[in-house]
Amino acid sequence: MFRLNSLGEVPGQREISSSPLLDQNLIMIDDTRRRLERLGAVALGNAELLALILGPGGGVPALDVAGKICRHWPDLSRLSAIPAAVLARQAGISPTRARRLLAAIEFGGRANSPQPAGGLMVRRPEDLHPLLRREFQGLDRERFLALYLDTRHNVRAVETVSIGTLNASLVHPREVFKNAIGMSAAALIVAHNHPSGCAEPSSDDLELTARLDRCAEVLGIALLDHLVVGDAKIVSIREYGWPAGFKE
Repeated sequence: MFRLNSLGEVPGQREISSSPLLDQNLIMIDDTRRRLERLGAVALGNAELLALILGPGGGVPALDVAGKICRHWPDLSRLSAIPAAVLARQAGISPTRARRLLAAIEFGGRANSPQPAGGLMVRRPEDLHPLLRREFQGLDRERFLALYLDTRHNVRAVETVSIGTLNASLVHPREVFKNAIGMSAAALIVAHNHPSGCAEPSSDDLELTARLDRCAEVLGIALLDHLVVGDAKIVSIREYGWPAGFKE
């Protein structure tokens, strides 16, 4: 004789009871959410904010994980420069939680640095210094950016073209101009950082600038400048000495 399944029972599955650890995790997160609703996010500590971002789940309560992260990285601004896979391993969290945390850090930075209506207008290299300082803050490897401008030299978009090693950034002109063509940009400015802290352009920087300038001429998209960001200063290669056109 066959036994009929009870209501809601699925063959091959057992009823799953919540564990004490999971219950504790949910209670702690719920308490933190209520404090946020009652007092606002500004009233929460770093660990509490991190716990809400991480969310419940996993083998360790979110507040415990958040506390560990805060102790390991007292300067939380350094977290944004850590790849998700490395952050997951060092913090003992899942890759999903690591990606969620990095996305929240980036979103928070953008929310606190709103651009003027219509985009940032660039008249001289110094107009970009605050933006570039934010973009490259705390990075321990080279990152190459392209800033796409309209006909009035308003910044329409800032895109990461590549992230390199501790002392080199691998950049292909195809990746720089692909988005420029796609969004019909009239001009662009490129920028990258030197993790060493020295903003002096290298011979590779000058050669890359010359090659990008040649491509820009062919495509009819003006390359206005290439900025090199160091610890103390930002060097404009346009003012430093624009290199001759790249020759194959």
